[in-house]
Amino acid sequence: KYSDCVFLHYICIMFYKTDNITDKMNRAGQAQTPFLFGIDYELNEGFFVEHPEQQNEILFRFGEVGNVAQPSSNVDTITFDSHPVSFEDYKIKFDNAIEQMKEKEVELINLTIKTPLATSLLLSDIFNHSKAKYRIHVPGRFVCFSPETFVRTAHGKLYSYPMKGTISADVPDAEATIINNPKEIAEHTTAVELVKEDLSKIGNNIHTRRFRYVETIENHRGKLLQVSSEVEAALPNNFNDNIGSHILKLLPAGSIAGYPKAEALDIINAAEGEPRGYYSGIAGYFDGQDIDCCVLIRFIEETDGHLFFRSGGGITLNSRSEYEYREAIQKIYLPF
Repeated sequence: KYSDCVFLHYICIMFYKTDNITDKMNRAGQAQTPFLFGIDYELNEGFFVEHPEQQNEILFRFGEVGNVAQPSSNVDTITFDSHPVSFEDYKIKFDNAIEQMKEKEVELINLTIKTPLATSLLLSDIFNHSKAKYRIHVPGRFVCFSPETFVRTAHGKLYSYPMKGTISADVPDAEATIINNPKEIAEHTTAVELVKEDLSKIGNNIHTRRFRYVETIENHRGKLLQVSSEVEAALPNNFNDNIGSHILKLLPAGSIAGYPKAEALDIINAAEGEPRGYYSGIAGYFDGQDIDCCVLIRFIEETDGHLFFRSGGGITLNSRSEYEYREAIQKIYLPF
């Protein structure tokens, strides 16, 4: 019933097929049993742990909940060297994606890059020091310090927070610049509409509570401004009884896919040329009543002893390759 079992220092982490994950989520939701879960971008596999606060195989902290304390004090000295793909190579993927978008009448895709990384820190060190809304470390696989809420529930409502739009806080009048940029407005609007369309699969009375508000994210190079919106939907009465099945209907997350979603996913697969794995998948915690899920962005993966930082951004027909490349590079950071 599982696809893999990874042993690391006598720790066994089970990885299950996605249909097993959703079944386990449904059963735990019906029993009001707390759990932690993750599902990869391709919807191939995931992990699932009941009473996750009582184990230490997968480390996590989502807001005030987790099995570790708040971030420890900052490290004094670190090395953190990234070696991104060249702009010329990025532009080839970008131009191919734009041509496919025109042909298939796609308004938005999320184009990402995989950047080799060298650092003096272990992934566990990065997890322990990171300051982020969502932190999770799966040994042997990845560490993630995500600022983006995928969905959360509270008081019979479902909330989603698509994040689209990033700019360095060092840019003069940075907030006004990104808020008033026509390309950014169009990109964000499309992402919000996609999320609303997805939420209609499981909820009703869907509306935007807040549109394009700005948050500040600190990192080891300075500060970034991120633009998000808040979308609300009313939940069906039996949501928790089928919580896994409902969440699966929303995947992959709209903010890291595109619109229309099916066509956008085809373009992404062709342009990127390799699986994303857990990068831009989701992870979530259910406390027995409500669920809180993040999009797995700001993500460092471990593959055969090598580290890679995954990053990207939204692409529209009005995008400029130089700007999008720079945004993808800006997102390669440590949040401390």
